[in-house]
Amino acid sequence: MDKGFIYTFEDEKIIEYMKLSTEDKLQWLEEINEFNNMVFSDREKELREKLRACEI
Repeated sequence: MDKGFIYTFEDEKIIEYMKLSTEDKLQWLEEINEFNNMVFSDREKELREKLRACEI
């Protein structure tokens, strides 16, 4: 892979996440997004979107 990023999780963390209800997963995602939007600068948000699009 030439662009973007990768990361790994321990199997235990994946299994723990799988046990959450859909509502809990969506709530967690919403909280993370709200936090990121509060603390990221405009430049950081731009870089995040470029990473997501595999532009960098």
